[in-house]
Amino acid sequence: MSELDEGQRAFSSFRVLNGDANHSEREQLFRNMAELFSYVSDRCDDDQVAQYDEVLCQLAEFVEIEARAHVAKILAKLDRAPGTVVVKLANDDIEVARPLLQFSNVLSDDDLIDIITHQSEQHREAIASRYAVADRVGEAIVDHGQTSSVVRLVRNANAQLNKGTLEKLVDRATKDSEIAADLRGRSDIDWNSLRGEIDDVASKVLETLGEIDRRFDPVTAGKVNAVVYNRMRNRAGFSSTEWKVAYNQVKALSDRKQLNERALTRFARFGYGHHAAAALTVILQLKPEVFVKWLAGQDYVAITVALKAAGLAPDLFEAIVATLPWRDLPSQDDIKMVVSRFDALDREEAVGIFELWRAHSFRKRAVTEERLAAQG
Repeated sequence: MSELDEGQRAFSSFRVLNGDANHSEREQLFRNMAELFSYVSDRCDDDQVAQYDEVLCQLAEFVEIEARAHVAKILAKLDRAPGTVVVKLANDDIEVARPLLQFSNVLSDDDLIDIITHQSEQHREAIASRYAVADRVGEAIVDHGQTSSVVRLVRNANAQLNKGTLEKLVDRATKDSEIAADLRGRSDIDWNSLRGEIDDVASKVLETLGEIDRRFDPVTAGKVNAVVYNRMRNRAGFSSTEWKVAYNQVKALSDRKQLNERALTRFARFGYGHHAAAALTVILQLKPEVFVKWLAGQDYVAITVALKAAGLAPDLFEAIVATLPWRDLPSQDDIKMVVSRFDALDREEAVGIFELWRAHSFRKRAVTEERLAAQG
């Protein structure tokens, strides 16, 4: 029996969801559904993912913690996993949530920040241990965490610590020797430069962390400044790794019916360029490679028409254009020109152009597929 046949058989077992089964049957179906999804996740369309999501969420209510922990471990490894059940299990008891919090790329920064705010210190420790921790997530840990999660964050070499987070860490270090010791060990922080940027109170507190001036290494500082510059520069330029993570997080957001203008606004506000591009790809129902091609070719016209057709407000359009991961960072003159074209374009006209392009694209793809089939 094929994997897809197994899937049909699994979805036919709805008597389990209606309570007409014993405990062991529910647990077995829950585990089997997750295992099956792990085998076919790369072949599921959005409707199929939604079916898995709904059934797994319902079953999670009926099973014990051991089964939920087992399923969480399966889902934590997947690049594409049903968004609602992932968030549900990530907010579960720490025995269930830990693998998702540590390893799942489906959880967005907003998901992690919500968990940091509302769940336990153990949840925060798990998040602080992720391979990479974004600056917003790190700041939330410092705001809400106790010593154990904050120390875990500071010890994580891949945790981004922005200026605001460092100010708060410096303040906490004066009251907590363990945080102070680990903060001293962060060789990637240019303390002398930091002293010139943070407020007077925090600057004075730096003196309590030891003789910073004598430890200052201009070579290390130069490397740090280069990293900071590259991070800023990388606002432009497409990263396939970032795209993959962003696209799957956006799909998970769509699974939860939360992919909307508010989500786009947040992506633009926090500079999440790859997420903004992925969100527009899903909203416009485009193949990912199409939108990526527009970015690589600096195709302002295509994106202007598509986003006008999607009904974006002018201010959001301007913010999105400035955030997208273009091959080259648009100049202010580029942005002004694109915004001017967007304002001058009638939405009805944009919809007509976009739909004609989409129809032509579909016909072209169908002809290509027929030729390939004939050659085969």
